[in-house]
Amino acid sequence: GGGFGGAPGEPRIPVPGHGAGLSCRPPGMARQGSGAMLASGGLGFPPQNLARVVVWEWLNEHGRWRPYSAAVCHHIENVLKEDARGSVVLGQVDVQLAPYVIDLQSMHQFRQDTGTMRPVRRNFYDPSSAPGKGIVWEWENDNSSWTPYDMDICITIQNAYEKQHPWLDLSSLGFCYLIYFSSMSQMNRQTQRKRRLRRRMDLAYPLTMGSIPKSQSWPVGTSTGTPCSCPQCLLVNSTRAASNAILASQRRKLYPGAVRQSSTFAGTALWPVGTGTVAVAGGTTKGEGLRVPGGAFAPSQSVPGGVPLPGLNNLNRPGTQRGAGLGTRATVPPGVPALPVKNLNGTGPIHPALAGMTGILMCAAGLPVCLTRAPKPILHPPPVSKSDIKPVPGVNGICRKTKKKHLKKSKTPEDVVRRYIQKVKNPPDEDCTICMERLVTSSGYEGILSHRGIKPELVGKLGKCGHMYHLLCLLAMYNNGNKDGSLQCPTCKAIYGEKTGTQPPGKMEFHLIPHSLPGYTDSKTIRIVYDIPTGIQGPEHPNPGKKFTARGFPRHCYLPDNEKGRKVLKLLIVAWDRRLIFTIGTSNTTGESDTVVWNEIHHKTEFGSNLTGHGYPDPNYLDNVLAELLAQGVSEATLKD
Repeated sequence: GGGFGGAPGEPRIPVPGHGAGLSCRPPGMARQGSGAMLASGGLGFPPQNLARVVVWEWLNEHGRWRPYSAAVCHHIENVLKEDARGSVVLGQVDVQLAPYVIDLQSMHQFRQDTGTMRPVRRNFYDPSSAPGKGIVWEWENDNSSWTPYDMDICITIQNAYEKQHPWLDLSSLGFCYLIYFSSMSQMNRQTQRKRRLRRRMDLAYPLTMGSIPKSQSWPVGTSTGTPCSCPQCLLVNSTRAASNAILASQRRKLYPGAVRQSSTFAGTALWPVGTGTVAVAGGTTKGEGLRVPGGAFAPSQSVPGGVPLPGLNNLNRPGTQRGAGLGTRATVPPGVPALPVKNLNGTGPIHPALAGMTGILMCAAGLPVCLTRAPKPILHPPPVSKSDIKPVPGVNGICRKTKKKHLKKSKTPEDVVRRYIQKVKNPPDEDCTICMERLVTSSGYEGILSHRGIKPELVGKLGKCGHMYHLLCLLAMYNNGNKDGSLQCPTCKAIYGEKTGTQPPGKMEFHLIPHSLPGYTDSKTIRIVYDIPTGIQGPEHPNPGKKFTARGFPRHCYLPDNEKGRKVLKLLIVAWDRRLIFTIGTSNTTGESDTVVWNEIHHKTEFGSNLTGHGYPDPNYLDNVLAELLAQGVSEATLKD
């Protein structure tokens, strides 16, 4: 029910005529005002002589590009004009961003108190779009504060708002949400949870016409050309000065008599994207590794005495082999002193900010640094012999295969709609939430969809929940869905009939293994293995006839072998048979479209740890997944049937 955590896959509501909502274009089609994709790790430039709005964005842990505010983007652009290889101290313009520095050369954001680094990019949008007008769309999060939408979604919402569409369906963009402008709310199509949204005016994002001035020496103040005296700048300046002094000393040792200008130091240029741990080299010290998310630079070669070979500190030259040492260990000369630098999680005696700067300085100075890896999630159990694999008690079989189910010819769309509704002779003067026309008037689909026996003014009431709609609207919604003989109320999500999904053909295996999950030491473990091959999309999928990919299969998932765990397994088998576990859409992790993705029923794919959030211990998981299954129409009553 959060902002953008849902997987796509529900049928899109069709686009009605006058006064109707907007259904987003399928993934892959160009959207007006969408951003230009930029090559990773470099500044982007708009076409010459074409004004574009500049939005700086950072990459979050879910693979989504999140926009900085307009004020921050203006600040970054001002620094960029002065020095294209400089660093931007975000705390100068927003006190909440005080720990953050952007290195323009490596295009990374660095958090000084934790060492976390994230890629940033300079993106461009049309001046007539939302960022060019200073319009921001936000949703209310669980802390009752407001979170801005991703910029492409903000632009899509604004476009629909300007065209006076009453609602907007975001499922085509990879999110199972509906936006209702009349109530200014966002609704999760799967869980029915609603959140408030708002539209506010802010500073317009900066405009640019193409190239930027040549770089100058760093640092440069925002207006006077003098270094800033704020604590963040002082910390960065002192780090730069210290590192330059060390580099100059190393060069004098390597090249006696040679005079070289000190390179501009950018701390974040040391780490390519990834995750790793910088461990200080040395004998038998008990000092722990220095964890720097984003990986670390480790020279793959060294000479006696720990002096790096020429070329390893070309930190500011794009194209140099900064990551040449990744995946290998540096040769550590004997006698190199070990520095007791603790982890950056704040548990050690050294302040995390000092630890982070120490790691940067050590790399810059060419000190031997060994690359080790951060703790890895334990995804799989120890090897299990075939003789130890047993059927799950109380569950029939060990495997289920699915193929596409075809709708019986006897069930016409009209038959399905009439089966679940009761005609209303005198409807109330309320909106039909499908076409957004009044129930006392004709359906918004009049003239677009015609059907014998269903007049556009006919209104029906769904039996269980009592919500009322035009019959023609319900028929249009059904025709645009999976056509499986079931209806789902678009208001309360009550399911009529047996809801099925669009999961491609595949195989589900389940069995018992003699190992315990964290938090369930007294129980064995149920292992589920899903396997779906690549194939061609059917008529129920986003792009019929087009190939879809299936990444990461077979996928292994785990449940505790107790009463509730077995109940969840039985319901997951029902959901699998109904093709509800997976769907075809856009991956929230990679952004790839036309690929097999999870469909709002969460699974635990991490066996022996919970580093990714998809593992154990998690005492609420079984209850949560039962609620998710119920939202798909899979309940305990299903098992009794």
